[in-house]
Amino acid sequence: MQDITGDGGVLKEVVRTGSGELVPRDASVLVKYSGYLEYMDKPFDTNRYRRSSRLMKLGKEITLWGMEIGLLTMKKGELARFLFMPHYAYGTLGCPPLIPPNATVLFEIELMDFLDSAESDSFFALTAGQQDMFPLQKVLKVADTERQFGNYLFRQKHFMDAKDRYKRASLILCRRPYSEGEQSQIDAAKLLVFLNLSFTYLKLEHPARALMYGEKALEIDERNAKALFRCGQACLSMSEYEKARDFLIKAQKEQPFNHDINCELKKLASCYREYMDKQKEMCCRMFARLRLPSAEPKVK
Repeated sequence: MQDITGDGGVLKEVVRTGSGELVPRDASVLVKYSGYLEYMDKPFDTNRYRRSSRLMKLGKEITLWGMEIGLLTMKKGELARFLFMPHYAYGTLGCPPLIPPNATVLFEIELMDFLDSAESDSFFALTAGQQDMFPLQKVLKVADTERQFGNYLFRQKHFMDAKDRYKRASLILCRRPYSEGEQSQIDAAKLLVFLNLSFTYLKLEHPARALMYGEKALEIDERNAKALFRCGQACLSMSEYEKARDFLIKAQKEQPFNHDINCELKKLASCYREYMDKQKEMCCRMFARLRLPSAEPKVK
């Protein structure tokens, strides 16, 4: 095992190599881990069997010193084993009743993903005036970080939290005017955020808001199939069948063989038939009541 601290406090063995950059110091990480005591086959702590893992911020939510040091040596997709001496783990006191005093522990860690939030943290620590002076590329990076956090939360089905992250990204991109040369880069970033917001509001069952952000995306790219599709879905949810048809037909024109678009058009046709059948039934009942014969007066 490799001594990564120089004092023998943290030893590392790579089981599977990763790729890309090393984890930066201010990152939030997504990891699977299991911790073992010496001569024990069953872990005293693990998150491998949880249905979903959450992002954890280095320096805040990861409290084991050895684990943080080890993560800073890892790349995305890497699987490694670490041996933590007591002063890099639970110290002289341990953590009763599971961890005895002066325990050396072994952790198996898999780095699933990480997000570098250093630029984002720096940006939100500034005043509004200082934020307006932020260079374009850093603004784009902050907005993309917020969007990536939103994507992670969306995948975990935390739609309200995802929506808040996407809206933060939107506010960053819309807070000041840009030159003509810069605006194309801003618009490209805004398009992704507006599409994310439209989809998230559909998941939150707020179709009017979903339609609003879909139309904002279309202001940037009027032929964007995904934006047309989202607008069609939103209109269908609000039973605005003609508008839904217009959006979905345009989306189909851009992507004729898109399975989701074609399925949504079939769903629209079915909903519209059902709607017309109900209207027809209601009209028949109304006219049936009008045609009921009135009672004739009795002749004495």
